[in-house]
Amino acid sequence: MAKVNEDTFKGASFSFSNRIMRVVWSVVYLVFFKYSPKPLHAWRALVLRCFGAKVGKGVHVYPRVTIWAPWNLELHDECGIANGVELYSQGRITVGKRAVISQGSYICTGTHDYTLKGFPLYTKPIVIKENAWVAAQVFIHPGVIIGEGTVIGARSVVTKDMPDWMVCAGFPCKPLTNREFRD
Repeated sequence: MAKVNEDTFKGASFSFSNRIMRVVWSVVYLVFFKYSPKPLHAWRALVLRCFGAKVGKGVHVYPRVTIWAPWNLELHDECGIANGVELYSQGRITVGKRAVISQGSYICTGTHDYTLKGFPLYTKPIVIKENAWVAAQVFIHPGVIIGEGTVIGARSVVTKDMPDWMVCAGFPCKPLTNREFRD
């Protein structure tokens, strides 16, 4: 858990340089990312790399993905992130090889400690391992690990780590059955 500021009422949660970089990113995002044609995945990968994201080969990030801080992203080979996904990357988000995040999902690394005065912001990294599929409109809480090959059902709310090669769903999300392949 990384605390960002002890008291959000007394000062900004992030450094001045972080806030400036987010302003610059917002402008670049609007001009060079958000309205780029859908097939230009390599172009968007280049833009993300220019802002410090680690982006593997064959990554498909669609133009209407909202990214808070690209320098906190690690996208492994051939992963896909659909239009309408929100990557609230106040902390690190790692997406494994051939993992898919479907439209409308919200991946949230930041939260506040409501038990302390000033509700200090803190972040926890999120890891979505290889071959996982996060279906439409899933919310993933800070600090969660989605297991290798795991499927998270649409509109689930994931508050805890999910095991490898399981189909999981619900609010809160729970493992339901093993993920098996048919011939």
